[in-house]
Amino acid sequence: MPPPTIAPPRERELGARALATGVAALVAAEAAFLAVRLTAWPPHEDEALALVVGSRSLPDLLGTVLGERGGAPFHFLLAWIVAHLGGSFTELRLVSALLALAALPLVALLAARLAGRTVALVAVALVSGSWMLLFHGVYGRMYSLFLVTSLLSYLALGTVLGEGGRRRWALWVAATLLTLAAHPYGALVLASQGLYVLLARERVREALAAAGALLVLATPLWYADLVLAGRFDVGVGGGGERLGGPLGVLGYLARVAGDFSVGWPPALALVLVAAAGGLRLLARRNGPGALLIGAVFMTPALALFAARLGGTTSPETRHLIFALPFFATLVATALVWTAKRLRPEPALAVLLTSALFAGEIAWAAARTPLLFTGDPPAHAEGRGAAAAWLAETGRPNDVLLGYEPVFLEAWKRGGRLSRRILPRADARLAAEELRRAPLPLGRGVWLFDAYDTNNLVQRLSTPVHRPRPAGEYEARAFGPVLVVRTRLPVRTPERYLRAAAAALIAGYWLDNGDADVNFATVDGAARRLGYGVRASTSSRSTASR
Repeated sequence: MPPPTIAPPRERELGARALATGVAALVAAEAAFLAVRLTAWPPHEDEALALVVGSRSLPDLLGTVLGERGGAPFHFLLAWIVAHLGGSFTELRLVSALLALAALPLVALLAARLAGRTVALVAVALVSGSWMLLFHGVYGRMYSLFLVTSLLSYLALGTVLGEGGRRRWALWVAATLLTLAAHPYGALVLASQGLYVLLARERVREALAAAGALLVLATPLWYADLVLAGRFDVGVGGGGERLGGPLGVLGYLARVAGDFSVGWPPALALVLVAAAGGLRLLARRNGPGALLIGAVFMTPALALFAARLGGTTSPETRHLIFALPFFATLVATALVWTAKRLRPEPALAVLLTSALFAGEIAWAAARTPLLFTGDPPAHAEGRGAAAAWLAETGRPNDVLLGYEPVFLEAWKRGGRLSRRILPRADARLAAEELRRAPLPLGRGVWLFDAYDTNNLVQRLSTPVHRPRPAGEYEARAFGPVLVVRTRLPVRTPERYLRAAAAALIAGYWLDNGDADVNFATVDGAARRLGYGVRASTSSRSTASR
């Protein structure tokens, strides 16, 4: 059975030069958009986390990522380079943008192998307009990186299955190792490839030998993934929450398809019909290619059906970004087939692709409005004013909660603000940070952003709200940003946690989207350290009402 790299369609095809020209034009258009919108979305806590961890020495960074946090060491290594070159949010986002642009020619290569050059050009157009690429091209996290590395891995697999050879297997091992280092869901990329090789019965012995070497080389990454799974109580077997059985998994995959294309149900239904038709057409022309795409989507479906998720964990659509090129190829196959059956063929192909592209842009604008409208000046000014105040009044032994972009900006201003940060959404790490913090602790510092994208209602101003007893706290409002701080040092972890519990009730009062997570983190850390903050829960309930 031939591998997916050898199955060109028999119909009249777009020339190689025309494909290269079209892809270059799409890359240029994508570059223009990303350049203009690179700073439109406000800085995010996850980007600040990468830069804070990246500011450490390389051994400290690797120890933190592999041994404490788990996750994506390749991304943190890139953040380390950015931070040590003096960069910040813009430079980290520039890395994501460049990787998003690099993904488009790779999508063309993959789609051309699977379905031909005409389909490849349409697939690249659909990927370039997808919210999944537009947003993650300006988001300084690991998803553009994950897309590029997974594409390299799939391309390497197609090449080695067609031609064999130790050198090509070594290239596949290297590409897949980078994929695993880019994101924990890289394991699904590897599993989908393994499933395909077994079903297609292509070079199974060679593949097993190469996979064995890969599994050994990836030992540190497997350990990091276990650390991450332990932090969020993710696993298999009994206990925990699931996605709601087959219907829940199908609903999640439908949301993924929506973020790949157009998420409104009527339009999404048409897109899914097109994708199903594309799979059927591809199965007739390139059975191995269709089998590979089936493995790409079947693997996460089976994994999610079996997964046990912690109470604060749920898969996001971006986690399956590696499947975006395959989905676009299926939809593009259906569009090209439709255009070739109706006349005039080129004009209709352009019309159909343009209509879906416009729908993708509209969905992206609805999904993340700030990507198109930009961060309001009042929000940026409020963050800057809060950072300036913290830089001027901060102390090295203060205790901060959350990797807030405002804190990072305060450090950039040269202030003496503490670098002692307790992570949100992870009670275990928060407890460990308090346990090893040198005593006495300084003041507790908490930040609330009324314009945060997690809030149900975003506001450009916030009232000054002091926790009770009011005499123990000071609060300053800077536009939508509210900074709450204890007046005196908290001195001990127990006193910090009790002060934090009272302060975080302000999050409920201000309708902060992260209020539940923040309070749960403090409460969980207190329990791990043998303290209790239950006395504050009645006040929390009152505030929430």
